[in-house]
Amino acid sequence: MKALVSIITPLYNSEAFINETIQSVLQQTYSNWELLLVDDCSTDETISIAKNHIAKNSNIKLLRNETNQGAAISRNKGIIAAKGDYIAFLDADDLWKPEKLNKQIAFMQKENCHVCFSSYEQIDEVGKPLNKLVQALPILTYNKYLKSNYIGNLTGIYNARVLGKITSPNLRKRQDWLLWLNAIKASGKPAKSVKESLAFYRVRENSMSSNKVELLKHNYWVYKRGLGFSTLKSMYCMLVFLVEHFFIKSKQTVTISSLKLE
Repeated sequence: MKALVSIITPLYNSEAFINETIQSVLQQTYSNWELLLVDDCSTDETISIAKNHIAKNSNIKLLRNETNQGAAISRNKGIIAAKGDYIAFLDADDLWKPEKLNKQIAFMQKENCHVCFSSYEQIDEVGKPLNKLVQALPILTYNKYLKSNYIGNLTGIYNARVLGKITSPNLRKRQDWLLWLNAIKASGKPAKSVKESLAFYRVRENSMSSNKVELLKHNYWVYKRGLGFSTLKSMYCMLVFLVEHFFIKSKQTVTISSLKLE
């Protein structure tokens, strides 16, 4: 029997996107999965949409926070409740390609890899392709990943059977970076990627990833609060991050049309 994959999806006022996101899970060619939807006190029709899917699919479950807790605590709630051998993440506005789980789980088993990720494409708020591909590094060590967040959270999978359940530190932002740092550290070996693009990341207006000042501030707190580094070490890591993020990592994002011309 195939290993069970637990998919964690935090929800908060996601009515515009959640139906399409759930459909992308239902279309997976890998059949042994459970989808844990964790609602963070939505006030729109998110819950109603989720319940419509739950009524038709026994492997979709809904967990609810009593008060608004943020993405980290919501993800942790899903992780704690997860029954899977593998744990994957899919935010409520992102999408997976049908072969996503099948290809990554097969790759992890073949390569004896405990942490896996893939390349992914960017779409805009209404789902239109932005002609941009974020290419995954083939191998990602802990020290390399400490310099910048190279794992698209929507592509990441870790082996919970081997590593145990790795949760997110309770930071309001960038907690996914810390989760994957902890996963790579726990594995004792580098993460590996499937080079192929297996997901679509939705670029939202006014998102933190598009706000460079907010990005820098929250990344500093990853080092200072999340990892417990001293102020001096955190500032040094931020200098390294700036070089890595803007001069090295930026080269991982390419236009799809240019690749087709090669």
